[in-house]
Amino acid sequence: SKIKRAIRKSPLNKEKGYVYSGLPFYLFPEMIEQKTGVEYSRYLYDNFYRKLGASTLMFNPMDKYELTRIIPTENDTFFRMKVLHGVVHDEGAAMMKGISGNAGLFGTANDLGKLMQMYLNMGTYGGDRYISSATMRKFSSCQFCEEGNFRGLGFDRTQPDHPERQTAALSASDQSFGHSGYTGTFTWVDPNNGLLYVFLSNRVHPTRLNTKLYSLNIRPTIHQIVYDLLEDN
Repeated sequence: SKIKRAIRKSPLNKEKGYVYSGLPFYLFPEMIEQKTGVEYSRYLYDNFYRKLGASTLMFNPMDKYELTRIIPTENDTFFRMKVLHGVVHDEGAAMMKGISGNAGLFGTANDLGKLMQMYLNMGTYGGDRYISSATMRKFSSCQFCEEGNFRGLGFDRTQPDHPERQTAALSASDQSFGHSGYTGTFTWVDPNNGLLYVFLSNRVHPTRLNTKLYSLNIRPTIHQIVYDLLEDN
């Protein structure tokens, strides 16, 4: 595909340093299919989402649910030229027919919470193990701290050197991890106190020009309120 050819041609930076990039995540679905012999979304559903009781977690939800159950996203005036409803917002994932490792997963806050609880439990949920604890510790821990990059593998973490840049509450421990999404999503877990936070909003409807989610610091502010309430109790 054009995306894969573009990734192959992408030059490496001459200097070491952190750059936010989702390019490998376009490749993971095909790699997983080759490894397992099962189509990517089917493998995820059968081995994770269905067993977790998180049946709404899926790609291309319009294939199963009425649009009345799905929140519309942006009024796309430059790529697909319509209101996006039931399809992935991310343009790259859209070119992957809605099934990609970088974007496109839909679901309810409750079902996303089940997935995050499994991560919080270091790979277990309901007495079953889904991911080894060693893998969870590896992916959720800081990989390049000495270079000032405190992210994990696929997870964001707190930024002790630049707390003003982090999307999590200032009270979140250095063991906590999660991720934020472009359209306004955010989820975070803290193994130090068992706190699990899921925030689903739609800041790109009707347009991505709405930046209040960032300018007003809404997600970390609400997250901090939860920590404050825990301390009060």
